[in-house]
Amino acid sequence: MTKQEYALWTQQESPRSRGPVHIFKAFLFGGAVCAIGQLLIFFFEGRGAGELAPVFASLCLVVLSAILTGLNVYDDIAKHAGAGTLVPITGFANSMVSAAMEFKTEGYILGLGAKMFSIAGPVIVYGISASVIYGILLFLLG
Repeated sequence: MTKQEYALWTQQESPRSRGPVHIFKAFLFGGAVCAIGQLLIFFFEGRGAGELAPVFASLCLVVLSAILTGLNVYDDIAKHAGAGTLVPITGFANSMVSAAMEFKTEGYILGLGAKMFSIAGPVIVYGISASVIYGILLFLLG
């Protein structure tokens, strides 16, 4: 097979890109997740949560994402939403629960518990490191 024949064959066999459709779906679903988060903030502010309203809204989004992942619903949503489900907080919760579910047959400690933090570990380490550096800079700069 020549290079030209191979190029023609790969072009015929490759799936057609539906970039604009995927981008629109990601925008739509990601925006919907953010809108739900904002509605939750309004809800908690109306209940007197004040400055803690965004924290409570984030917790609700994490718990909802974890529950949907545990029920195998999140993956079905992700098939249609694409990158729209990667809104940081829901995507992070999904990745933690997915890793834990994958290794639950190895037991609660070495399977579920250990593998859940294989994703969260680096995020926690770099988050704490960044906050320490930020604190030191704030202290030094007044």
